[in-house]
Amino acid sequence: MPVSIRDVALRAGVSVGTVSNVLNRPEEVSSDSVARVSRAIEELGYVRNDAARKLRAGISTTVGFVVLDGQNPFYSDVVRGAEDEASSHGIAILYGNTDDDPSREKVYLDLFREQQVRGLLIAPYGDVMTQLRRFRASGIATVLVDRFSADSGFSSVSVDSVAGGRLAVEHLIEAGRRRIAFVGGPFDMRQVTDRLAGARAAAENASVHVDLEVVPTSAMTVEEGATAGAKLLTRPRREWPDALFAANDLLALGLLQSLVAGGRVLVPDEIALIGFDDIPFAAAAAVPLSSIRQPSRMIGRTALRIVLEEASDPESIPRQTVFPPELIVRRSTTG
Repeated sequence: MPVSIRDVALRAGVSVGTVSNVLNRPEEVSSDSVARVSRAIEELGYVRNDAARKLRAGISTTVGFVVLDGQNPFYSDVVRGAEDEASSHGIAILYGNTDDDPSREKVYLDLFREQQVRGLLIAPYGDVMTQLRRFRASGIATVLVDRFSADSGFSSVSVDSVAGGRLAVEHLIEAGRRRIAFVGGPFDMRQVTDRLAGARAAAENASVHVDLEVVPTSAMTVEEGATAGAKLLTRPRREWPDALFAANDLLALGLLQSLVAGGRVLVPDEIALIGFDDIPFAAAAAVPLSSIRQPSRMIGRTALRIVLEEASDPESIPRQTVFPPELIVRRSTTG
């Protein structure tokens, strides 16, 4: 059984109140009592349960973080940024990976609400606003991550995905590409639809004619990217697109695998390729991958800072923090 404060009091020959004072207000206790209690703590190996103490005081020391895809290095970096910021506030992150599954998302949301976390960060899969309103009604501050909040009642931290999609396709057009395929899905993910909207805007506003087709995927994974690439290459060569814009870097890496396998396609000579997120693997790919960079760790840090501010001041006004995307050009689009 864990050593309790009563065990410490018994070993030191003092009252439970004296032990409590030594732990919290040692200046009010005699030096003899401090020495006896300290010796008992060391002998018994007593570990103070600070989290329980704060919970009894109504101050949770945890923040829940629900993400779409824990295998995506982008989200790993976002969580790392939140953890870095949390550590400076004495806060721990409870992490849940939904794997793009609404039922798993609900399980984590229910769990974190029952645990009465101090705040919730969430990169949602679908429409979770009804559930998030329950968090707010329970007094739990909530911030959306990697998703702009259309609901003025919630803060959000994101990158302008529409602008990012526009940047990607504008870059491909400037590189002389005219038959561009957008590869991504599912389309109930806001990030996918926003990036496609930006891609379409760039194609429609170009000074030259650009054909933009959509190649849907069921997930944003390397495997789905490889499958999509293999299907594209079953077409006659004259019907190949001359450029691909993948909705994230995992899809782009899968596409790259299928394109360069066996030397089938010269990248970028025959088909240029650009992704989104600029994960660490992008620069290290067989053909270094051009991408749209998101400041992943800054997103996590900022979201954690905001949720703690709102937890401390429930009357604070929700705000939408939107970072600009950055075009990173490498060999997959320029040779």
